[in-house]
Amino acid sequence: MKISVFVKRYPVPVYFTLTFIISWGGILFIAGGPGSILRVSTQFDTLLPAVILAILAGPSVSGILLTALVDGKKGFREIKSRLLTWRAGIRWYAIALLAAPLLMMAIYAALSLLSPAFSPGLFAAESKLSHLLMGLVTGLMAGFFEELGWTGFATPRLRQRYNILQTGLIIGLPWAVWHILPALWLGYASGTLSGALSTASYLMDPFLFLVGSRVLIVWVYNRTGGSLFAAMLMHMSLTSSARILTPMGIVGIPLMLFGITWAAVVWGIVAVFVLAKGDANAKNL
Repeated sequence: MKISVFVKRYPVPVYFTLTFIISWGGILFIAGGPGSILRVSTQFDTLLPAVILAILAGPSVSGILLTALVDGKKGFREIKSRLLTWRAGIRWYAIALLAAPLLMMAIYAALSLLSPAFSPGLFAAESKLSHLLMGLVTGLMAGFFEELGWTGFATPRLRQRYNILQTGLIIGLPWAVWHILPALWLGYASGTLSGALSTASYLMDPFLFLVGSRVLIVWVYNRTGGSLFAAMLMHMSLTSSARILTPMGIVGIPLMLFGITWAAVVWGIVAVFVLAKGDANAKNL
């Protein structure tokens, strides 16, 4: 079977595979091999920009490449249309922008009553403006480049066969797994992680934090008539909120507790607004 035929027959599995190869392969190459992932790096600050580039290149490059191979110019016109056309009321874009920071602030405010370990990172930052700007830039980069693939390529194809919940899970689980290697390298190379408990919290966190969040991104994507911009906005807001509000150096039990609380709240929202209203059964935009 020709490669082009195989890609067109199995576009989403090929997308997932290529995304992992680019991002994980790039990280392993930059870090110096698998043995370098779980140890402190004296070159952390030097290697970090290249690692970030590898992370962002995975979903974006694979999404763009496969769009060209599978759909050609038509595919790029559709991406442009879904990126530039607003097809729903402003409230859905407000939800995409504000849901993550409001939920995160509420959760950390509640948990901070139990322990000061949950005090938002912005409050403890030496330079609050720098911390805020770095969080916003990180979110903008992640939201734009990642969603070129996750939503720009994978979501529309899955939505042709699967409902919102199924699509969210099919993308959300690989999305969570894809975050594990970058998270481990960032944690160990920076010296944040040490020991089994802190490692376990980092392994659990992507699944607790991201899978339900992806279902909500697909839901908002559907409610906005297939707006790639809305998905990018929601991803940007999620990443920026986490970067700005996550307590400094949170690992172990506190990180697990936040992740469990976040997952409970997000899946509660999914149950009320997606499942209960029948949106999860919708297979077309």
